[in-house]
Amino acid sequence: MGMDMSSRLRRFHQARWDEPIIYELSTEGERGLLVPEVEEEIEEAVGDGVSKIPECMRRKRPPNPPQLSQPEVLRHYLRLSQETLGADLNIDVGQGTCTMKYSPKVNEELARSAKVTELHPLQDEDTVQGILEIMYKMDLFLREISGLDQFSFQPGGGAQALFAIASIIRAYHQDRGETQRDEIITTIFSHPVNAAAAAVAGFKVITLYPDEDGYPDIQALKAAVSERTAGLMITNPEDTGIFNPRIAEFTWIVHEAGGLCSYDQANANGILGITRAKEAGFDLCFFNLHKTFSSPHGCGGPAVGALGVTRELARYLPRPTVEFDGRKYRLNYDMPHSIGKVRSFYGAVPVVLRAYAWVMSLGAEGLREVAEIAVLNNNYLLKKVREIPGASAPYARGRHRMEQVRYSFEELARETGVGTEDVQRRMFDFGVHYWTSHHPWVVPEPFTLEPTESYSRKELDEYVAILRHVAREAYTDPDKVRNAPYNSVVHKIDHAALDDPSRWAVTWRAYLKKVKGR
Repeated sequence: MGMDMSSRLRRFHQARWDEPIIYELSTEGERGLLVPEVEEEIEEAVGDGVSKIPECMRRKRPPNPPQLSQPEVLRHYLRLSQETLGADLNIDVGQGTCTMKYSPKVNEELARSAKVTELHPLQDEDTVQGILEIMYKMDLFLREISGLDQFSFQPGGGAQALFAIASIIRAYHQDRGETQRDEIITTIFSHPVNAAAAAVAGFKVITLYPDEDGYPDIQALKAAVSERTAGLMITNPEDTGIFNPRIAEFTWIVHEAGGLCSYDQANANGILGITRAKEAGFDLCFFNLHKTFSSPHGCGGPAVGALGVTRELARYLPRPTVEFDGRKYRLNYDMPHSIGKVRSFYGAVPVVLRAYAWVMSLGAEGLREVAEIAVLNNNYLLKKVREIPGASAPYARGRHRMEQVRYSFEELARETGVGTEDVQRRMFDFGVHYWTSHHPWVVPEPFTLEPTESYSRKELDEYVAILRHVAREAYTDPDKVRNAPYNSVVHKIDHAALDDPSRWAVTWRAYLKKVKGR
C-alpha cells in the first residue's frame, strides 16, 4: 500500500540492524586494501620513514585500526546509514534552530572535485590562488549581507565563532586598559552557546529574561549595564522566532556603557537581504555557513562559523586572513593583535566553497527571496500548528514570527498526560524528526519547528498531518504515544546513563577499559 493521500500519513518502518561497533567486527588479518611494498629506490632516498622522526614523537605502539574486508566496511556503514533521518530522507522541519534545508547536489560535486580534495593547506600561495579567491569573494559577500568590514572562516562552527568573539571582546578591552570589564550580557532565548562561550572565555554571564510580550526586557538591560560590561552577545530573532524591534536601542545602551555588541546569526534564514548587523549597531557577528548558506551539517561537522567584525576590530581576527592586493591573493600572518588560531589552518574550506556556489546561484534578489519564503512558510506552519488541539505558541500571541517558532504542548500534557518527549518518539514512527528545546525548558513542554524555504506547502501539510494525528492519539489512546516508538530505531533515553560519567565510553579504548574491564 502507498501513502494515504486523504490523511497524508506515510507508512514508514525504518531498518533496524543489530550492528556491532566496527572494532567488534574486526578479524585479525583481514584487509580491505593491500598496500604495495616500498620500492628499493624510494627506500634508499627517504629511509624507512620513521627513523628521522624524533624519539619523543614516535608512538610506543603502532595504531590498531579495525581489520575488515572492503565488503564488510561497505555493509557496516550502509546499515548505519539506514538507521538515520535527514534532510535528504524526510521533511526535516522539526530540527528547529538548525535551519535544515536542501543542499543542491551540484555543490556537492564542486566540493568533491579533486581540485579541492587534493589541495593541501601548506601549499605555496601561488598554487592555490583559485580557492583563496573564492574565500576572499565569500568574505565580500558576507560584508555586503551584514554591513561589517571583514570576515574569517577559521572557526569550525557557531561555538568556535562565539568563543572567538568573546576572545576578541576581551582582547579589545585589555588593549584599552579596561580589565575591569568582565561581564557579558545575553538573553535566555539566545542560543545557549553565547553564555557558554563567554563563560569559557572567563566572563561572568548576565542573562535577561523576556517581558510580557516575549521580547528581551529592556529595563533589565538598563539595570545590568555598568562599567564592568564587556559586551552583549545576543541572538535576534531569538529561538522563539520573535524579532526584537528595539534591537538598535539595545546596542546603543551597551555602547553607551562602553561595551561591544555581538550578533549571533547562526540561522539568519528569515532576515537575509532584509536586515543587517551594521544598521542594528553591532560590532561583531557570525553566520553558520552550514545552516543559512546551505552547506550540510555533516552530522555535527564539518562546519564554518563565519566571523565578521568592524574595521576597528579586524586586527583581532584569527590569523591568517585572506587579502588581495589587486593582482594576487595572499594569506596575511602579520597580525600582532590577532587572538591567534581557533582552528587548524583556515577552517573547513569545502563548506566555504558550497556556500559560495549557493550565493552565486541565487544572487542578491534570490537571497532575499529565501528569507521571504522562509518567513511565509513559518507563519503558514504557525497557523496550522495552533489549530492542533493541545498546541500553543507562547509569547507574542497573535503576532507573526520570523524563521521558526518554539511551540508548547503544555495543554496536551495537562489534559492527557502525554508530554512533548512522548510526542517526539511517536513522530519518529512516521519517519520525521521533532526537536523539543534546549535544556532547561523555559517554554513548558516545548517543540521547535523551522520550515526554511526548502519545503513546499504540500510537504508542510504532510508534517502537520502527522503532528495532528499524534496529538489525536494522545487524547484517544495515550499509552500508544507513551510507549512509542514502534517503527524506528530510536528508543527511550536512559537518563541515568547520561548523568553518570563512569558509564560513558567515547572511544573504543575507553569502552574496553570501562565496559570490558581490560
